[in-house]
Amino acid sequence: MELRKRNIEQLASSEFDVLIVGGGINGAVSAAALAARGARVGLIDSRDFAGFTSQQSSNLVWGGIKYMESYEFGLVAGLCKSRNELLRSFPSTVREIRFLTTVSRDFRYPPWFMIVGTWFYWILGRGKTLIPKLLSAADIAEREPLINVENSHGGIEYSDAYLHDNDARFVFNFIRSAMDKGCIAANYVISSGASHDSSGHWTTKAKDVISGEEFTIQSKLVINAAGAFVDQYNALVGIETEYHHLFSKGIHLIVPRISDNYRVLAFFADDGRLFFAIPMGNRTCIGTTDTRVDDPVTQVTEEDREFVLWNINARLNLPSPLTRDDIIAERCGVRPLAVRKGQASETDFLQLSRKHVVEVLPEQDHISIFGGKLTDCLNVGDEVCEAVADLGLCLKEAPGKWYGEPNDAERIAYYERANQLGIDKITASDTSEKLSQRLWRRYALQANAMLDAIEKDASLSEPLIENRGIRRCEIDYLADNELIVKLEDFLRRRSKIELLMTCAELRHSQGLYDACKKLFGDQAKIRFDEYFETVDSA
Repeated sequence: MELRKRNIEQLASSEFDVLIVGGGINGAVSAAALAARGARVGLIDSRDFAGFTSQQSSNLVWGGIKYMESYEFGLVAGLCKSRNELLRSFPSTVREIRFLTTVSRDFRYPPWFMIVGTWFYWILGRGKTLIPKLLSAADIAEREPLINVENSHGGIEYSDAYLHDNDARFVFNFIRSAMDKGCIAANYVISSGASHDSSGHWTTKAKDVISGEEFTIQSKLVINAAGAFVDQYNALVGIETEYHHLFSKGIHLIVPRISDNYRVLAFFADDGRLFFAIPMGNRTCIGTTDTRVDDPVTQVTEEDREFVLWNINARLNLPSPLTRDDIIAERCGVRPLAVRKGQASETDFLQLSRKHVVEVLPEQDHISIFGGKLTDCLNVGDEVCEAVADLGLCLKEAPGKWYGEPNDAERIAYYERANQLGIDKITASDTSEKLSQRLWRRYALQANAMLDAIEKDASLSEPLIENRGIRRCEIDYLADNELIVKLEDFLRRRSKIELLMTCAELRHSQGLYDACKKLFGDQAKIRFDEYFETVDSA
């Protein structure tokens, strides 16, 4: 909390080149890219970082194979290129995974047509993943006996990528990278308006949601990266744009792990849309829906649950059908779709492009980011830098890439020291992942500080929360460096513990309460009770 307090003081007392409103994936990569090029960057979010759409994805980093059906080959090629760059630059975090897609006899395309399309997808992806394969129904049954192939022609197996951690953790690491390069960021700070004066400066009204303190932030430019709320914030500050958002609601249900094989099971739901069962630690994430909604604030309905449960039960030979009682956690979010104003009445909703748009208003020194996908985040960062430079801000040449894991020499040195300390004798019980790998994947060079702590006190390598990987050495770092204000920030976004444990398990976890004491000190019981009051009322 001390770091957040200092950051808010600096937001109020400094003048920035750029103020970014919104700390989801678009705001996070914009901050990281600009800070790496020497810009003085401020960033605020009315919630926690990645606290809305960016915490509700499927955790897939994919080239958008389904967009081939709408002939968006340029978009797919670009997304595949972005996926490949993420695989290359974040090898500990973004990993290749096989998709096993089953095609029913009554599907609109036969398997041979699907394999041709998948090979084309592989070619658009520059052949950077394992080659696709055409499978018979018998092949599918052999690879994954769980799948019901009674009405199947066969299917295909191909590769895409996924996030080893959750999406919100991936977003926060861009925020952390930006802060390491001088960005001043604060969560739970809301903007109640802003004005642009004749000298070309913005004054943004801000309020700390936690303390109630009000202040202003001075900047030369403003970037609206408020995700699903871009239109609302533009209206608030009097900005008119060519684009606006439509919303697609997607939901996922987290259930006990249904297969021992670490692959994505892909099907086509009864209405023809892609439907996934995705590994998530020792759980499985199933979904999604794709429903047009008008309000970005949504919730999982009973109809949504029935749709997902019906489709997964119909396609798998489970020992017993999944029911509501098997649901450990739920994810529900909207995908903001960028469309020109007036386009909605002319275009079928499901055929709308998923491309992002960076819209620049030079006379008002203002940029809005519409749409976007996690897969394409690096392009957003680069495009925002180009737009900021076009508005007259002098940016430096970044020393190397502004994103990615540390270089090989630093990684090798870290692992040599971890090996000397013998920290891999205990593994993360939910994944069998080595502790050295876990710390490097989540914290990169900051993991060296945890090795320092373990060297002084070996007990800090022990698990903190039952069977969930988090170690005692991590919690001190999290408390001091990751701007955790509420318990949900830790459980849902800095980690994925909330998605892996039931509410009852969390409530009775002594390790969780110990974590609360580390994170919040004298406020531990207040934050603990606050979290469960919110959960119980949901």
